[in-house]
Amino acid sequence: MRKLLTGFAQIITCNTNGINSKRGNYLSEISALENHSIIIEDGIIKDIIPDSSIKNISAEQNLSFKGKTILPGLIDCHTHTAFAGSRAKEFKEKIAGVHYEEIAKRGGGILTTVNAVRKSSFNDLIEMIKPRVQEFIAQGVTTLEIKSGYGLDFENEIKLLHAINFLNEIYPIDIIPTFLGAHTFPSEYKENHKGYVELIVDKMIPHIAKNNLAEFCDGFCEATAFNSEEIDLIFSSAVKSGLKLKLHTEQFNNVGGLDVAIKHNAVSVDHLEVIAEKDLSRFKDSETAAVLLPGVSLFLDYDFAPARKLIENNAIVALATDYNPGSSHILNLHLIMSLASIKMKMKMEEVINAVTINAAKALNRETTSGSIEPGKNADFAVFDVEDYSEIIYNAGRNLVTHTIKSGEIIFQKQSAA
Repeated sequence: MRKLLTGFAQIITCNTNGINSKRGNYLSEISALENHSIIIEDGIIKDIIPDSSIKNISAEQNLSFKGKTILPGLIDCHTHTAFAGSRAKEFKEKIAGVHYEEIAKRGGGILTTVNAVRKSSFNDLIEMIKPRVQEFIAQGVTTLEIKSGYGLDFENEIKLLHAINFLNEIYPIDIIPTFLGAHTFPSEYKENHKGYVELIVDKMIPHIAKNNLAEFCDGFCEATAFNSEEIDLIFSSAVKSGLKLKLHTEQFNNVGGLDVAIKHNAVSVDHLEVIAEKDLSRFKDSETAAVLLPGVSLFLDYDFAPARKLIENNAIVALATDYNPGSSHILNLHLIMSLASIKMKMKMEEVINAVTINAAKALNRETTSGSIEPGKNADFAVFDVEDYSEIIYNAGRNLVTHTIKSGEIIFQKQSAA
């Protein structure tokens, strides 16, 4: 079926000319078009044409978006959306000056959420997560990564991954499951780290890979979590099982995580708030995306990742919410975009590329999503603005009127024409 989308004030294509990622000076190029329309065929972008050529096009459906700006569907490439319970009391402590790591050391933090997840049934988890997914969709998100990591035993990690996969089946967006069994050590393995690593390597990863429950394996390489040697063992097992890799690293300390991620050709390294100056150049020729999470820095009130230095070192910079109950309870990708501009000094155009084509790169989806180019999925976020600058200027406001996935409108704001 052929569809014609017309009337846009701007089409922000994030065109890559087949490169499918952006870095360095190229990160600030978004290819803004005026007086153009989009042709879709069977859920795929067929062409982008001048409005003067519309009269020559026949389509089964014509959709007008008069005066609006269209972007590629937004991509949140790092979230912990699958959780139960609340950590508002711990947030109160953080506001009073207690450090995140101190809360974790005494059995709070991630383990608080683990206890809540273990007490929740599969159906309970689904009902908790549904409204969160719906909120992402209403923000123009068409691809959403969700990690496990709040089960920390075989039964509950598998339960979380089954929940994430079930959500992918019932929602029209792409929900990508990531296994994060190496999030922290559960209480029962507090004095037996080797035993828990063996559980991940010998039982969890083989089962997950055999049953196609996750696409990625992730880990948290930190002083209060897994050391680089443990992550290396886990990643070696994951690679052998066919899982792709992502890594939380350089968040509070430099403990060798970046070395392990680069060694194993991880698809992305995420956080990098305290990346060492000497390591910035490692991204210059790397295909590993640097996923920055400014919501964490805001929520925990600590340093933001050095976005400008990474961009100057030719890194493929992406942005994500890191939505989770403890360190970034921010389910608002638009706020993250504004934060990146205000606090990390990223240009508006760099921000847009970082939540579209580079976020797709961070999920190994860059050949099918992330930009408005012929041959890619017809995934779009339509904003009620005449110029893209309004999106980031209106910090935290959701100006999306339509979310379109594979050429179908899956969200429409009630007041939208």
